[in-house]
Amino acid sequence: MILDTRLLTHAVAVALVAGGCQEAAAPALPSAEAVESYYKYDFGLDAEVLGNVATIFVTQEAQQIRRGGALWAKVGPYVFLFTEETHQLFEDYPGLAGVRVVTRVGTSEVAKALLRRDELSGVLWRRSMNIAGRARREGTHRVTLLEDLVDWGEAHTEFEYNERYMRR
Repeated sequence: MILDTRLLTHAVAVALVAGGCQEAAAPALPSAEAVESYYKYDFGLDAEVLGNVATIFVTQEAQQIRRGGALWAKVGPYVFLFTEETHQLFEDYPGLAGVRVVTRVGTSEVAKALLRRDELSGVLWRRSMNIAGRARREGTHRVTLLEDLVDWGEAHTEFEYNERYMRR
């Protein structure tokens, strides 16, 4: 009888462990179309999701780069990253580890920046959206706001700029 009780206890333990080892559902990831639907931009925006990173491809006007030079080339990704739309993507899709924005002029890549999910706390998100919002609203007249956004972006993302556009 003692042997049977041990056997029964062992069987119950194995059943409990086996039940707990079921595969958990993977956290939700957006489709490319879902990512695109978050952003409104009239000059060309496409997205793709590879692994757990959403990449947004944004067409930047060549005239904008010619007039604004390296500063306007650098600021492009940050104008899209530090937004309510990006914050909401992270909220809606817990499996999303990062959002990358790649700006282009024609087929030429100008700049790219990757914002990781865990980079910004709630307070830093609000600060990011404030900095980006002011740059979008007043940056044409107050260039220092664009510079502030670039500095903030460089401090909180992994970024890369095309040297061709940095010489302007």
